[in-house]
Amino acid sequence: MDIPRSARLFPLLLALLLCAGGALAETSPDRVLVFSKTTGWRHDSIPTAVAALQKLAAQEGMVADHSEDAGDFTPGNLARYRVVVFASTTGDILDDAQKAALERFIRDGGGFVGVHSAADTEYDWPWYGQLVGAYFHSHPPGLQTTRVVPEHAGEPGGTPWTITDELYNYRQNPRERVQVIATVDERGYEGGTMGADHPIAWCHAFDGGRSWYTGLGHDTKVYAMEPFIAQLRRGLHYAAGRSPEC
Repeated sequence: MDIPRSARLFPLLLALLLCAGGALAETSPDRVLVFSKTTGWRHDSIPTAVAALQKLAAQEGMVADHSEDAGDFTPGNLARYRVVVFASTTGDILDDAQKAALERFIRDGGGFVGVHSAADTEYDWPWYGQLVGAYFHSHPPGLQTTRVVPEHAGEPGGTPWTITDELYNYRQNPRERVQVIATVDERGYEGGTMGADHPIAWCHAFDGGRSWYTGLGHDTKVYAMEPFIAQLRRGLHYAAGRSPEC
């Protein structure tokens, strides 16, 4: 029996299409969910923060979606993402089911990035407090200028840089629970309450996933500073599992 040429070619074409589809799936970019819902203080810098994070993600071959809809926190939707960023969130922003979805996301190996008032969020959710590393306690009035001192393995490790921003004090020093990557020098400003060891950025492996946080990012102008953008870039790398170092 003579099989038509078109019938003979069909299996080959189907195999090629399946291979192409598989290749596309393998090269799909990591997705980042930038979440900026607030139920307390709302920072004017949020639009700038979101734009900066989306630009950074694009530069790193990622795709960043922005949302303030807590309904996006479902297991199925979060499974689309590699990293969730809380960009200056405040207050109680997720219900119990949405909290459970974020916990599952992290336990499945997802990454978290917290920016500034992510530490001023969900005070009654102990798991979240452990994820972010420390809760906000207070800050000096207005913007203050100080040095940010990079740190590696518990020792100064990099060139200090100057920043003018709202400088958070935290309820507890997180050093025993996290890897500190930068401190601020309280000698350079008024209103610091943490003393000679004042962490301002850190990371840690947590509950199956990865968490990275910076307390900087209150002022819009900070997002034009290359050292701060470099810090955020490191955070995305670490949270996405692209680098073991944060």
